[in-house]
Amino acid sequence: MAVGAEAIFGNSIVTTKLNSAISWARESSMWPYVFGTACCAIEFMSAASSKFDISRFGAEVVRFSPRQADLMVVAGTISHKQVPVLRKIYNQMTEPKWVISMGACACSGGFYDNYTTLQGIDSIIPVDVYVAGCPPRPEALLDALLQIQKLQKKEESIIKDRVNKNFKGQLDV
Repeated sequence: MAVGAEAIFGNSIVTTKLNSAISWARESSMWPYVFGTACCAIEFMSAASSKFDISRFGAEVVRFSPRQADLMVVAGTISHKQVPVLRKIYNQMTEPKWVISMGACACSGGFYDNYTTLQGIDSIIPVDVYVAGCPPRPEALLDALLQIQKLQKKEESIIKDRVNKNFKGQLDV
C-alpha cells in the first residue's frame, strides 16, 4: 500500500524556490571583513560587543581574509597610498559582495580636505550603504546591516548567473 508524503512527513515539509532559499541563507549569514584605519574601527568593535550584539543580524563571524568575506566595512580615513591595497582587497572578495562606507572620512574624506586623503571610497570601489557620523554610533552600523540584508533579499541567485555564463557559448552549435 502506497503511503502519501503527507502521512510520512506531516507538516514538516517546506517548499520554496532555490533562489529564495539561497537569498535567505545569504542575508542571515553575512561574513564581514573590516578595513578599519581610524576611530570608526573602534566603533565597529563596540557594535560587535555584547551590548549591541551584531550576531542578531548574522554578522558575528568577522573574517580576516577577504576571500572568505562577502561584506566589506571600510571604517576610517583612506589615504591615496592605501588605494591600491583597498582595491586589491575588494577584488579578492567573493561574489556577490557588498560594501559599507562607515564614517565621514570613508564617505567623503571628512575634515581631511588635503592632497593625501581620498575624498570618498566610492571613487575607487562601489559602495552599497553609507553610514554618516564622526564616528557613527553602533546603531547606525546595525541599521546599515539591515539595509544590506534588504539588498540581499532583492539579489538574484548567483547560481543562475554562473549557469548562464558557463553554458552560453556551448549551446550555440
